[in-house]
Amino acid sequence: MKKAIVIGASGYTGAELVRILVRHPHFDLSGLYVSGNSLDAGKPISALYPQLGQICDLSLQPLPEKNSEAMSALARSADLVFLATAHEVSHELAPLFLQQGCKVFDLSGAYRVNRADFYPRFYGFEHRYPELLQQAVYGLAEWNAEQIRHGDLVAVAGCYPTVSQLCLKPLIEKGLLDLSLPPIINAVSGVSGAGRKASLTSAFCEVSLNAYGVFNHRHQPEIATHLGTEVIFTPHLGNFKRGILATITAKLQKGVDDEKIRSAYAGYYHDKPLIRLYTQGLPSIKGVEFLPYCDIGFACKEGYIIIIGAEDNLLKGAAAQAVQCANIRYGLAETLGLC
Repeated sequence: MKKAIVIGASGYTGAELVRILVRHPHFDLSGLYVSGNSLDAGKPISALYPQLGQICDLSLQPLPEKNSEAMSALARSADLVFLATAHEVSHELAPLFLQQGCKVFDLSGAYRVNRADFYPRFYGFEHRYPELLQQAVYGLAEWNAEQIRHGDLVAVAGCYPTVSQLCLKPLIEKGLLDLSLPPIINAVSGVSGAGRKASLTSAFCEVSLNAYGVFNHRHQPEIATHLGTEVIFTPHLGNFKRGILATITAKLQKGVDDEKIRSAYAGYYHDKPLIRLYTQGLPSIKGVEFLPYCDIGFACKEGYIIIIGAEDNLLKGAAAQAVQCANIRYGLAETLGLC
């Protein structure tokens, strides 16, 4: 059994990690941590999430000071750590755990793009560890499994980038899209994507359906970087709790038909158990809620394709993919503890 800890366990993604890990047959969930000044420190996780009652009774511990011996001891005590923390926090914690030989699975954006100049513009902080940016493996499990098997720092792909790339990558890799017209991604996420902290924009009486981050959302360059082509990406906030539905429009190369599209998807995903390809109908959020899958369907007409992708933003878009990456890293079945 590998000892695992979760830092940032009080958030929605952290709680999903707890729910998965506490039942995982090869990972021993040995500690849950929150920031030292958190009002949740000292509370059992089940006090915040009653659904974890009698499933996990661990208490949320205050994280030790960054450069203290207690922090070093914590890092030495774990085989792997899941960082469900703010980007700036993960940026500082990852090196501390790596120095002690702990494998790091970072669910923030702190190590997803290996260019230091990306972070001041899109995340608002100067990246101080360019060498770790080069070392970090991008945690898009279906596409980077070989690198993940040998990685010590896995930067788990973002929620919108996961569904967007899983929909587009097979078609781009097979040269089926005319990329003179960038793929257009319109994606709607549930309110849980905004996190657990109180905010006017996610308050019950304020949430509607609205676009945000138009032309400047940080997930656009993440998607474009790892696809290797430009995209036009517009995220939307929807009036529901969880899930992402992405509608992607792209231009096809001449002569590309439904059969070639279907063959491309099947060729890449026939042995990928967490990808479900629709042969009839189109995916919906209802079909993926509380599940670790990404569902993909499409329709073609007059030289264009519309791809519909759906995932649970807290699972395939976060916690489930992080555990999927950990399973791969330790030579386990990808779906262990997830299905």
